[in-house]
Amino acid sequence: MIDESHADAELLRQAASGDARASRDLVTRHLGAVVAFAWRLLGERAAAEDVAQETFLRLWRHAARWEPRARLRTWLMRVAHNLCIDRLRARREDVLTEADEPEDPAPGADALRQQRQVAASVTAALAALPARQRAAIALVHFDELSVKEAAAIMEISIEALESLLARARRRLHELLTPERDQLMGKI
Repeated sequence: MIDESHADAELLRQAASGDARASRDLVTRHLGAVVAFAWRLLGERAAAEDVAQETFLRLWRHAARWEPRARLRTWLMRVAHNLCIDRLRARREDVLTEADEPEDPAPGADALRQQRQVAASVTAALAALPARQRAAIALVHFDELSVKEAAAIMEISIEALESLLARARRRLHELLTPERDQLMGKI
């Protein structure tokens, strides 16, 4: 983790001095995580890509003044989190809609259909969570950040993050339990 922080700091220093390769390397290292995190919060790929673009634009604007007090990835996720919350507030809806996909007649279609159904149910359950709970779940379980890092990104205490996680897990359990047998292929 320390080597990653030093490498990021050096790449950012080089990017700030105009090194296009260093800029590309930073984007390559972090873009996927930022887009995935934003997609989990917003539920729309295009919106997630817009957030990622704005996140990196802000990084380039601050690159010359960067002081490595935190990991670069933590800073990027914090900026992405704030941008996502702003978008969620602006549209005031947390409902994901997915288009029905046509059935695949190929062998294994039942298994694929069940996987899509499970994914859609989990995605809908995540979308039903308040934005802060959804962010906590995404950071800790999907982005595999430590509780400490996730708390720093969300600018809350570790205890507050753990409380958000507990409430989110309870709510997900409530939302998904009625569908458990169907999701597990027992019906």
